[in-house]
Amino acid sequence: MTLGAPRGLGHPIRRPIATVSGAWRPGDEPGNRKFLDIPDGHAFALEGGGQLRQVCVAYETWGELSPDRSNAVLLCHALTGDSHAAGPQGNGHPTAGWWDELIGPGGVLDTERLFVVCSNVLGGCQGTTGPSSADPKDPQEGPYGSRFPVVTIRDMVRAQHRLLDHLGIDQWLSVIGGSMGGMQALEWGVLYPRRVRSLVSIASTAAASAQQIAWSAVGRMAVANDPHWRNGDYYHAAPHEGPWAGLALARQIAQIHYRSEPVLQERFGRDLVLPLGDRFDAWAKFQVESYLDYHGDKLVQRFDANTYLVLNRAMDLHDLARGRGSLEAALRRVTVPVLTMSISSDGLYPPYQQEQLRNTLAGQGTSVTHLEIDSPDGHDGFLLAFDQVGPSIAKFLAS
Repeated sequence: MTLGAPRGLGHPIRRPIATVSGAWRPGDEPGNRKFLDIPDGHAFALEGGGQLRQVCVAYETWGELSPDRSNAVLLCHALTGDSHAAGPQGNGHPTAGWWDELIGPGGVLDTERLFVVCSNVLGGCQGTTGPSSADPKDPQEGPYGSRFPVVTIRDMVRAQHRLLDHLGIDQWLSVIGGSMGGMQALEWGVLYPRRVRSLVSIASTAAASAQQIAWSAVGRMAVANDPHWRNGDYYHAAPHEGPWAGLALARQIAQIHYRSEPVLQERFGRDLVLPLGDRFDAWAKFQVESYLDYHGDKLVQRFDANTYLVLNRAMDLHDLARGRGSLEAALRRVTVPVLTMSISSDGLYPPYQQEQLRNTLAGQGTSVTHLEIDSPDGHDGFLLAFDQVGPSIAKFLAS
């Protein structure tokens, strides 16, 4: 046996894409996306000091807006999600809807009664302005790339607020999200307390913890250390020379802490893809390694490396208390009923973080309900435990 190098190192994905990024670009099939341009003559100022000369927000809707415009629900997606919360794969959408099981006629989010909206966040790569978008200041230079500024969760919510006005809606019936989506829901309650009637935050937090920031940092370095990343300016590179390896590795790292140890052990154990044979191979794959390869491969087909860095950093910067005196002072602005949910096995956003939100809100007299979802699936439980997440949301909205 020699140590050598892993087979396929430097070209780790099995289905190469024909461009340097999995981002959606103008001219691609739009699918069910709709678009809002925000070119009102003023630059879109960002919390961190930068600005964008023009912003486009991609969004999708399901159901019909009621005559009194009181039945609108906003869904906020997580780190690698997008506006396609429901619907099949294809026709401009590389994956099926991330909450497809909950949205539709007669569903938890019943589109016969509710008008459901989901937008791709600011900084995203599936139609909303982000690093892969053309820079209107320097159209000859093409996409922003390394020139794209830092955005925060508050910036994302401010862009969504423009969408609310565009749709002619006075208040969201509810703003609902998990993980990064839960951060957005909480910011809606603090930034625009009069524009929401209820909030649902699942497996999220009032502020990113040291461990969450540490995991994020490792993922970002995986991207930044890929030589094909080119300091963020890779969009003009030749086909098949995008920073896939770094982005795939970042996803593989994340996938380990998105799921729980018991689930990985039960599903894969120590099984190998192929038997070791008489001579051991230093790079023979265990089944769990193949699982990580699959998720890395899958993400690069539909995502952009720069967007991963931008949104990942926005999550690190999330802190409801920033500039507001204290967490208690920030949450005093929340005046509507709140549902917080934890995942029992979540090691990335552990239940104590949601309990802190519940305790602070309850201590201030805010109507708050807290539920712990009993799921072995770790942080990904909010995307998998539909049999518990769904009825909890339905009961909350009904009340």
